[in-house]
Amino acid sequence: PGRARRLLLSQLFQPLNLQAGGEAGCEGRPGEPTCRSQRLMLQAGLVHPSSPGCYCYLPPTVRAMEKLVRVMDEEMQAVGGQKLNLPSLSSAELWRASGRWDRMGPELFRLADRHGKEYCLAPTHEEAVTELVASQSNLSYRQLPLRLYQVTRKFRDEPKPRFGLLRSREFYMKDMYSFDVSEEAARQTYSLVCDAYCSFFNRLGLPFVKVQAATGSIGGTMSHEFQLPADVGEDRLLLCPAGHFAANVETVNGERTSCPTCGEKLTQTKGIEVGHTFYLGTKYSSVSNAVFFSPENKLQLAEMGCYGLGVSRILAASIEVLSTEDSIRWPSLIAPYQLCFIPPKKGSKEEEEGAALMERLYDDLTEALPHLSSDSVLDDRTQLTIGKRLKDANRLGYPYVIVAGKRVREDPPVFEVWDQNASGILYLTKEGVIELLSKVRVL
Repeated sequence: PGRARRLLLSQLFQPLNLQAGGEAGCEGRPGEPTCRSQRLMLQAGLVHPSSPGCYCYLPPTVRAMEKLVRVMDEEMQAVGGQKLNLPSLSSAELWRASGRWDRMGPELFRLADRHGKEYCLAPTHEEAVTELVASQSNLSYRQLPLRLYQVTRKFRDEPKPRFGLLRSREFYMKDMYSFDVSEEAARQTYSLVCDAYCSFFNRLGLPFVKVQAATGSIGGTMSHEFQLPADVGEDRLLLCPAGHFAANVETVNGERTSCPTCGEKLTQTKGIEVGHTFYLGTKYSSVSNAVFFSPENKLQLAEMGCYGLGVSRILAASIEVLSTEDSIRWPSLIAPYQLCFIPPKKGSKEEEEGAALMERLYDDLTEALPHLSSDSVLDDRTQLTIGKRLKDANRLGYPYVIVAGKRVREDPPVFEVWDQNASGILYLTKEGVIELLSKVRVL
């Protein structure tokens, strides 16, 4: 039964193309990667280009995304979020009513069915969710606040898709929509969700900044972006070194150079937008007539907010900001696999003893720590040297790599454990390995 559980690297559908770093980084040539995360994800067999701005997500990437969504679920449900799923196909009538059918311009994917009825492939779902809530004709103030969210594919007809998953035409997003009884309550919800976003990025260990932002085509009266500072970012940010002020340049009137709070000179940096929050007021509820009965039994418009996290973009952006030029570094919570086992090379002195010890360690470890059983990979490409497989493991970013090297012939056998996040090597017995890995958290 232990042997049947082992996940072998040779059987993973992850077509590796791990050439020397930089070879695939020539910018500007058609089809060539234009940023670090795109190049690393292609080399590691994490994504495969399908058409401009559209990608196949391979099994390790789906695992990482599912873990990422689990972290989002925990944070959203902690603030009272209820998960639902809205159609990707959205009626043009809804979008015309809100005025966005024309305002969104050519970025909206539009289509008609066989009866000539018009639709779009939704890039966001304000209209659809407001219509859903408006259809509940007996909604009471006692049922509010409503905080409804989903994680679905979204579509945007980008004029120039680039940077892999950072700017694509088809992408995954977590979007939440809140309905409250008053402006004061809606602003409390807004603050609560912003705090949940901060908690989310902190748990991932990502160096984010929350900045004032424009409301754009979504609308509303208040908006913030969550940005990961990065050279490849398309947004320009102004930041106070002491943390008193942070804004997207597009929101700042005139040539502001100093912090309005402390007077310090503002620094400018580029950022990748990974989250966006909006206070909407009654912009959408007034169009769809999303109302509830107040304590006085009068009909009142719900006050709304909306909140987005780019799931696939966060995945790529985290690789962009944490990785080296030729090695992926994941937020450890969402690494596709936590452990990689590397047995000895075929024909080496350690082969016979080391291979059996490694398999036993794999089985004992997954028995002692069952939560790691589906998070462990055995690199069975024993025709390759340990060094070559170790280099590949380093590039793929497994948080822990366990090697059966020369010291497995000692009594008791000693394994090499490479801790990628601490950038160190430990020499441990089987019991030591199990104790070390007992601290690993898996979602």
